[in-house]
Amino acid sequence: MGQYQYGRKRTWVNGGLIALNILYFLYLEIAGSSEDTVFMLQHGAMYAPMVLQDHEYYRLLTSVFMHFGIDHIVNNMLVLFVLGDNLERALGKVKYLLFYLLCGVGANIVSMLIGIHDSVQAVGAGASGAIFGVIGGLLYAVGVNRGRLEDLSSRQLVVVILFSLYFGFTSTGVDNVAHVAGLLIGVLLAAILYRKPQRSSGLEYWG
Repeated sequence: MGQYQYGRKRTWVNGGLIALNILYFLYLEIAGSSEDTVFMLQHGAMYAPMVLQDHEYYRLLTSVFMHFGIDHIVNNMLVLFVLGDNLERALGKVKYLLFYLLCGVGANIVSMLIGIHDSVQAVGAGASGAIFGVIGGLLYAVGVNRGRLEDLSSRQLVVVILFSLYFGFTSTGVDNVAHVAGLLIGVLLAAILYRKPQRSSGLEYWG
């Protein structure tokens, strides 16, 4: 007797976000160097004085798609590749894109406001705020689904969160405020945007 298995939806948005990050990184490397701070500033990296004093608000978004060096982008894109598909299927394409961008920009805003009085302002770039948002969103969705979403469990996500935060707080040059902010924003947005799927004839449909 044959058995029908419901296929997973293709995750074009998550794949597109990964591709966009990689393409912009390659452009930066070809045009100059992603490890050159001045060059990165000229191409949209995050810098609080330029945002607040020069009103260059676009940096809150462009910096989400920029990375300092090959290790930075590889680490971030691997996590997004492994986890992002699950959340896109859970939220749907449009909601996932909105979710990702809001987490990235929101994490930058929180980091900027908290560090506004620091004597030395750092230049920031990276998708980690948005990616921590994805992790936070998955944590909420897994909790709503009694500890499991597709092949993810709450225990796996908690381990990922703990290791990621530990690595951040024990490393230099890491914007831990953006990481924690992204995580919390992700949980909050998921509570607003995510709806638990209804079961119908033994199959689960994702919005």
